[in-house]
Amino acid sequence: MAKPDLILLALDDSPILQLMERALRASNYEVAIVSDRAGLDKVLQSSTPALLLIGEKFNGQAGIPLAVEQLERFPTMPILVYAEKDAPSIAKEVLRANLTGYLYPPLRTDDIVAAVGRSLDRARHLGDWIRREVRRTTASLQRQVNDFEAIFVNMSDGIIILDKSSRIILVNEAVRTAFGVTASVVGQPLLDVIKHPDIRSLLERAASEDLKYHEINFDDGRVFNGQFTIIPEIGSAITVQDITYLKELDRIKNDFVHTVSHDLRSPLTAVLGYAELVSRMGTLNDQQQEFLRRLQASVQDITGLVNDLLDLGRLEAGFDTRREVVQLENILDYTVNILSGQAEARDVKLRVERTPHLPPLRANPIRLRQMLDNLIGNAIKYTPEGGEVKLCLRPEDHQIILEVKDTGPGIPPADQPHIFEKFYRASNVPDNVPGSGLGLAIVKSIVDSHQGRVWVESHPGEGSSFFVVLPIYEAGEVVR
Repeated sequence: MAKPDLILLALDDSPILQLMERALRASNYEVAIVSDRAGLDKVLQSSTPALLLIGEKFNGQAGIPLAVEQLERFPTMPILVYAEKDAPSIAKEVLRANLTGYLYPPLRTDDIVAAVGRSLDRARHLGDWIRREVRRTTASLQRQVNDFEAIFVNMSDGIIILDKSSRIILVNEAVRTAFGVTASVVGQPLLDVIKHPDIRSLLERAASEDLKYHEINFDDGRVFNGQFTIIPEIGSAITVQDITYLKELDRIKNDFVHTVSHDLRSPLTAVLGYAELVSRMGTLNDQQQEFLRRLQASVQDITGLVNDLLDLGRLEAGFDTRREVVQLENILDYTVNILSGQAEARDVKLRVERTPHLPPLRANPIRLRQMLDNLIGNAIKYTPEGGEVKLCLRPEDHQIILEVKDTGPGIPPADQPHIFEKFYRASNVPDNVPGSGLGLAIVKSIVDSHQGRVWVESHPGEGSSFFVVLPIYEAGEVVR
């Protein structure tokens, strides 16, 4: 047999309280009576009444605010208010508080039982509706979770979700396949599960810098691109994407460019040689001499482009292995001496500031000279007449920092992320300024091959500063 509903009466002692108790008990309800706030709290802590009937005035307090407090704790519990008399103000207050309703004299036992019965029926219907909505919402959420799980598991890109302690929360099948993970790994530290050195390096870089991309290389030739992303309130995510085919395409492209550039060298040398012989075969008029000069200049430009492409190919292929102990300031002096004539011709002042007795580098002096030629040559080329190019060389934390600062037009912010890409030229470069867009790509390849870093800081109209950071030669280091 079902347990009877508990009706809680929070009313001052009076004939109406006795009437309500008798009427409800006669209708097979269980009744509890409280006479103060403490009693009310005690009953609500130990049981859950089916309905609360509270007086408009209860133990010297206003009953409706007290009823509102209980409604916040028990949103689905019906609450009736007993008022000494019917008044529009009472009705408005009960309605505004979202209470179930109110009773007022004269009352008969049937009125009391009917009001309680209606309130309980309404509460049951509301409860049924809430349960249906919860089931419907839960089913919808479950479908979404299942859909998400299906997408997560079957994605071709690998995804690892970590908590704030770098322990694994989720990992999909692509990661398991790529790194050979077979056992259950949820809750374990990532570096205990995946011991790949590039994953460790990715986490270390992410902790110390704003990491965007990091390559993950495997012994079998596969290459993945890893990206670390912070997830607020959860931890972080690592996504890995197989870019082996892109690397292969890049290698094929580089091989093609290298081959074509190499094959172009011989015919270009022949064209230049025959062009020089033309002037020896007889007297040329002024127009013919001008055409010949243009032909020679064009062939020399193309030859320079081919040589740059070959240099870049050798650097990217890792053929630049020559290393010796060198003093960067000596190479800088030589470069400044060679380019000073170009600067004077453009009325550009070259100013050099350097710390004396700089530590040496372990480097290829020919490549460092090529790097300086490109950086300082560019600075002179883009600085207007009467401008200045400032060269600063200083040591800092086992590194040497080179800064090449000009007073040119600057580089637009949208162009700066691409300025070291091959064949890229800034959008504000004048049409009459020659260039292939390879100089800075060569600079970056040289710096990278020396385990250094290069970047630019520039504001349009305020000039540009190129920074190169190279590690110094440590005593005892083997030079090959």
